[in-house]
Amino acid sequence: MQPHVVVASVDRRGFASLSAPATPRAERYRIGKDLRKRAPRSSLGDWSPSDRTIDAVGSVVETNAGRVQRLVPVRIGRMSVSPYTFLRGAAALHAADFAGLPATGIQPVICGDAHLANFGFYASPERDLVFDLNDFDEAHPGAWEWDLRRLVTSVWVAGRDNNASEDDCEAATARCVDAYRGHLAYLAEQPLLARSYERIGADLLHERAPRASTRRAVDDAARRARKRTSDRALPRFVRDSGGARALVAEPPLITRPDDAQYERISVALDAYLETLPPHWARVVGGYRVVDIAHKVVGVGSVGLRAYIALCEGSGPDDVLFLQLKEARRSVVAPYVHGDDAWHAHQGQRVVEYQQALQTVSDPLLGWTTVGRRQYYVRQFRDMKGAIVLEGIGPEALADYAAVCGLLLAKGHARTSGASMISGYLGGGGKARTALCRFAKAYADQTERDHEALLGAVRRGELPCEAGV
Repeated sequence: MQPHVVVASVDRRGFASLSAPATPRAERYRIGKDLRKRAPRSSLGDWSPSDRTIDAVGSVVETNAGRVQRLVPVRIGRMSVSPYTFLRGAAALHAADFAGLPATGIQPVICGDAHLANFGFYASPERDLVFDLNDFDEAHPGAWEWDLRRLVTSVWVAGRDNNASEDDCEAATARCVDAYRGHLAYLAEQPLLARSYERIGADLLHERAPRASTRRAVDDAARRARKRTSDRALPRFVRDSGGARALVAEPPLITRPDDAQYERISVALDAYLETLPPHWARVVGGYRVVDIAHKVVGVGSVGLRAYIALCEGSGPDDVLFLQLKEARRSVVAPYVHGDDAWHAHQGQRVVEYQQALQTVSDPLLGWTTVGRRQYYVRQFRDMKGAIVLEGIGPEALADYAAVCGLLLAKGHARTSGASMISGYLGGGGKARTALCRFAKAYADQTERDHEALLGAVRRGELPCEAGV
């Protein structure tokens, strides 16, 4: 990968010094424009199977290491469903592929796992419904091109999964790129604080939707999200057992930890309080843990340890669900820092970079350690929801891709490099053409990788439990 572009004195966490002179915006634009010599904008479209240095199935096997082994067949089963579900679980493979491609060297904080399904609704601390990036397990300083390449590929793959034509896939991808470039250019002209204040709520998302079909999809998703709260989760996840509440067991997806692990998690939740701001620590400290269960989540995350804790406050109707999710080193990190681990606690990394990329975040975000494993903690049911991609039409896909491109630009602009990236991209035509070319070529690669996974399953080389 190209070396990091340094335009200010920064520490290991990316914080500049207030005593260091700021680089003027015009100078940053010039730096970005000059980077076209290092990485021509046409190179954003480069992909050939010969560029690959890692086997696709081998990458899946490698990332199964350290997971709960009884859940590996579930992970393979979920990745096997379609090329898109394979893509969702292939962040490590994509990071390895993208690390060898041309890059400008501009490294804001990136999501590391940017695809259409990793954007969604959640509640702000004021209980407003907002829409933003919502998965940060792989977040890390890295090449902005990696996020954009993964996002546009997901657009093309999702379009194919929904039987869109290649022209429709290209149109949706172009909308995504144009939205990213256009919004980044807008934010690059704004004061730094103004970039940090911008957010998109459910109402604004509805207003910006250009078509009735898109507005319906937004409204349906928002309606579902508003119902996903702790009190509404009680009938789904909790049963009375001998007069006491207990989380339901639904093996293999929801299981009970043994007594020793239960106690370790309880102790870890007390330590988690110390990572919260004082007010929220006092609030959460008013609850008590009633029960704990292991609950499988996601596609790429299947097999990582994830627990939900049912907590009661001032009465039986005052409930809080907390989720502890295992945090491992970001798939981006080895290609940025090699063996040098910048983050002593991976849960803290996830929390800090989530707060960096989102305009507003869950106020109960924190981190803890259970035994030797590191976790981040968040609310489990907090009006979280997503736009349903299955069956989405080509026009709605293009509208949604544009929203995701805009939000990715917002996230990148909140950390660093907006003026340089904008200067590099310029008017956008060359970047749009190149990234559409890349998205199609890498969508083809994703289909080949998915077929290779299915072949390994058919030959009995990988365990697979479908439909779970």
